[in-house]
Formats: sequence, C-alpha cells, structure tokens
Amino acid sequence: MQIVGMDIHRSFAQVAILEDGTIIRQLRVDLVHDRLVAFAKTLSLEDEVVIEVTGNSAAVERILRPHVKRVAVANPRLVRAIAYARVKTDKVDAGTLAKLHAAGFLPEVWVADEDTYSRRRQMAERAGVLAQIIRIKGRMKAILHANLIPPYKGYLFGKRGQHWLNSLPLPSEERAMLRRLIVELERVTKQLAEIDKVVAQQALDDPRALKLMTIPGVSSVVASSVLASIGDIARFPSDSALDLEQGVKTPDRLQRDRGDRFAFLSVPSGFLDVGQLEEAPAAHGRSKMPA
Repeated sequence: MQIVGMDIHRSFAQVAILEDGTIIRQLRVDLVHDRLVAFAKTLSLEDEVVIEVTGNSAAVERILRPHVKRVAVANPRLVRAIAYARVKTDKVDAGTLAKLHAAGFLPEVWVADEDTYSRRRQMAERAGVLAQIIRIKGRMKAILHANLIPPYKGYLFGKRGQHWLNSLPLPSEERAMLRRLIVELERVTKQLAEIDKVVAQQALDDPRALKLMTIPGVSSVVASSVLASIGDIARFPSDSALDLEQGVKTPDRLQRDRGDRFAFLSVPSGFLDVGQLEEAPAAHGRSKMPA
C-alpha cells in the first residue's frame, strides 16, 4: 500500500508518494479535470490519498475517490500545529501529510456526502444572491441620502415605494442610476424567489427538514441551512460534540459566559449563522430581521 500526500494549490498539486515509511516519488499534477483523472488511474485500490481542506479539495476528493481505497481530508490548521518544519516548501508539505497519515496522527475532517455537498452549494448560491440584493438596496438608500431626501415611511422596495421614488426631485443622472438599480433589484429578487422555491420543495421531500420545520420560526431555508452545515447527524456522538464542531454556544452557556440577556442568539459558524439569525427572532415572538 502507498500513501499519497497531495499539497493542493489553485492550479496544481504537489504529490509525495510514501511506501514503507520512505518517500519513493515526488511529482506535480496540474489540477485540470482530465489530467487529474489520468493521475488517479495510475493509483491502485489499495492506496490511500491525503489532502488538506481548500477551496477545490472537494472536487479533487470526488475525482480520486473511485480510484483509491480512501481519501483522507485533513484540517490544515491542526496539521500546522502538529507538524512544524523549519523549511516549508510544497514538497515538504506533501510529504508531511503522507507521514502524519502513516503514523496515525492526521487530524481529519468529515467529508460531506453528495447530498450535503449539493445543499452547501445551493445555500452558498442563495447567500450570494441575498448579498447582491442587500448591496443594491444600500446603493439606492445612499443616493437618497446624498440628495438630502428623508427616509420613506413604509416599505421602500414595494410598489408604493417605487412610485414614491419616481416622484423624487433628483438630478437626471442619479434618477437614471436609481432606475437601473430598481431593474437590477427586480431581476435579482426573482432569482432569490426561484432558489427559495427549489429549497422549499427539497425541504418538503426530506423528512429531516420536515422535522426541523416543526420548531417555531424554522423555515425551509433555515432547515436547509442546518442540514447543509451538519450533514449526517449520526456522526456526532453527543450534542456537545455538535456544539464544539459548529461553534454553537447553548443559551445557558452563553448567559453564564457573557451575562447576555439575548442568549438565544448563539455564535455559530458556516451555514448555521444565516439560518440561526433568521430563526431566533421569529422563535421569540418578533418579526424577522429586515434584509
């Protein structure tokens, strides 16, 4: 059996092949789909590959998985904490990954299954579209503020708000800019509605999401965000293990640590932050936070 350590970069991966405790070969592989597949075919079903979490590591793992015994994915921060090297090069890093795995000291992370990975991509796309909407609304408000126009008393981005915007005394160039922003806002809002429709349908087809949606304030978006972040709940031996991975503080811990009366707002990471911030106000009898 060979252990293949791969130090992944944006366009290439440095590879170190370890056999019987000795690095027998080093090479560089271009991270182009066809070339990575060709490299994967040179490996055997007895080999194990070690990579670190990066932006493109999920794609590398998917391509290599059918051709080897196992693909282990490591936490890069913990790898650096365990293995210190005076000389840091791509070759050294690739060799370090292989040796840590061979010694049983590799700090691995859970590799998301296809369903969880698909949800994560979907929720990331939704977050990007939502960020566009927020930026456009901010630019529209900035135009009004720059022209000393007081805030609109109502929902600015509805039909009445648009009618009010059209009646404002603005310079011609800024009126044209505002008109373009309104058109862009309508287009991006439709994109968000289309994504939310798909998310809602998938949530209705998933028993786990349906169970989450029985909690007050948990919508299909919140449920999908939780599932995207957690994946298979069975991989956690206890609720404290889940809290530790997601960075979630339970209300009693938050109140004890900070004395915060808003203890229901925990401080998670990943996809849980959007979901939890949407869910918490509704669960406590308040309207959701505005976009």
